[in-house]
Amino acid sequence: MEKDEKIIEMSRQMWDNAVPHISVDSVVFGFHENQLKVLLTRMASTRQWLLPGGYVFKNENVEDAAQRVLRERTGVDRVYLQEFGVFGNINRSEGYFDDYEDDLWHKQRFISIGFYALVNYMEVIPEIDDYSDICEWKAIDEMPALAMDHQAIYDTALTSLRQQLSYKPIGMNLLPERFTISELQKLYETILGRTLNRGNFYRRIMRFGILIKHEDRRKGGAHKSPNLYSIDPVKYHESLQGIDW
Repeated sequence: MEKDEKIIEMSRQMWDNAVPHISVDSVVFGFHENQLKVLLTRMASTRQWLLPGGYVFKNENVEDAAQRVLRERTGVDRVYLQEFGVFGNINRSEGYFDDYEDDLWHKQRFISIGFYALVNYMEVIPEIDDYSDICEWKAIDEMPALAMDHQAIYDTALTSLRQQLSYKPIGMNLLPERFTISELQKLYETILGRTLNRGNFYRRIMRFGILIKHEDRRKGGAHKSPNLYSIDPVKYHESLQGIDW
């Protein structure tokens, strides 16, 4: 890796302001045009793709650090975050900073706490930072190779999301404010990677009691206009405690 003076300067700042050996990495999921997408950044110096991540400042909690990193990358505040794993293999970033001095902050051993985030695709404005040249959405079936152990982090996040989707109504904030049951089912099918029975899905999703049915309908199409629904935020929050799915 060719030395990047911005990384060296950031290293000096992190030694003063951040907690040593702890980092956060986030897998940011969005849903657009019937595709599940993930937000990635590309390091300008190496042209390698990474998940959005960062360090924990001395004056903040770990989840607050993850929220801050996501706000800087997406422009969205207080998104749904779920911790899903800890990644601390000895050689998880070996070779990535070999050309730098051993006192470089980034070259130290870091244990990373993984979070996945569910965001409304239309509300996100991807932002680069001083060390990346691209921050953009990638469909999950068109993912580029990820550097370090970020592929393992991503794979674990997707598995965790699919498992939790089976007993919690997470992910509804991936949809627009008003949606049809068919659109909601398509979201679940896309995340799970399999087809769901329409009747069973309707009955099970209604068990959560979190949907508000509206009088107006989705217009257009050859068939009867479907009902539109939105989420009751209070009941949605309560339902995240989980019931059998």
